[in-house]
Amino acid sequence: MQTIKVAVVGYGGMGGWHADRIREMEKFELAGVWDIDPGQLENAREEGINTYDSFEDVLADEDVRLVVVATWNDAHKPLCIGAMRAGKNVISEKPVTLSVADLDEMTAVAHETGKLFTVHQNRRWDDDYLTMKNIVEKNTLGRVFRIESRVQGSRGIPGDWRKEAGHGGGMVFDWGVHLLDQALTLCDDSALESVWAKVTHITNDECDDGFYSELKFKNGLSYMVEVTTNNFITLPRWYILGENGTAVIEDWDLNGKITVVHNWDKIDSVPVKAGTGITKTMAPRTDETIHDEPLEKIHGRWTQYYDNIYDVLTSGAEQIVTHRQMRRCLELIEAVFASAERDEVVKF
Repeated sequence: MQTIKVAVVGYGGMGGWHADRIREMEKFELAGVWDIDPGQLENAREEGINTYDSFEDVLADEDVRLVVVATWNDAHKPLCIGAMRAGKNVISEKPVTLSVADLDEMTAVAHETGKLFTVHQNRRWDDDYLTMKNIVEKNTLGRVFRIESRVQGSRGIPGDWRKEAGHGGGMVFDWGVHLLDQALTLCDDSALESVWAKVTHITNDECDDGFYSELKFKNGLSYMVEVTTNNFITLPRWYILGENGTAVIEDWDLNGKITVVHNWDKIDSVPVKAGTGITKTMAPRTDETIHDEPLEKIHGRWTQYYDNIYDVLTSGAEQIVTHRQMRRCLELIEAVFASAERDEVVKF
């Protein structure tokens, strides 16, 4: 089996994660890492990993066929272009870059050089996302008319470059890029009609520390995406509403349930006390008309991402995260910022 040698540029959190995963895979070999921080290079050497003295040294290594760029977001563009022009294939950490215009330059270089250029959208393989996707695709709830997708923290933005606008910080680029990619991957991305969004600056004035968006699709689906870093009572990771039932996935550990109707015709109800009055409309359904089902838990295999990279480089397979998908996600991110700035719905 042909082994592909990989260099990782940026040995921080995600760069270290890539390096560790590459060392575990038979199809790839970690040639080494480079980082602008000498302390990070020393950490790598303590792990028995080869280090480079400069980015130029990475590009000069003829054995390196694939470069993984895991640096500050604003550095992705020059590093990816430099690597491709040096004859290397490239995986960029997300977000691939900070604007559609920059991405167009990067993809132009990819076409010019004939090199693989893609982004690491690893959360397409998250168990919670795949479990939600399975509910929708199996029509478990009937026609789904609303999906709510949230990730929530309570510590503000991490105290590193992610809180700095100059480096492409903020939660839209940090977590939003994942959740918006999931939405576009679940639904036909060409079917997105409009976007409305608000960004928050609760703990950070320089860049967004969260955002809320409503995506409208041509089939009538309303898809809410929310990221917060200042919430102390966590809401469900997923909430899915269909005409015949509702599903909730509480967290990444797949706690949750599905409730479906099995007798739609029996809709009579006895009024119940509600606050200072009574209600028949909001009275709960009786047990003989609904039933609960456990979640069918779907477990992803993230290594499929790197398996695809290997197949692209060795047998000409199509890359699993395409240039079109990368561009559509950045277009959506730009629409989120535009909607928030103008306080209006943006047609997509």
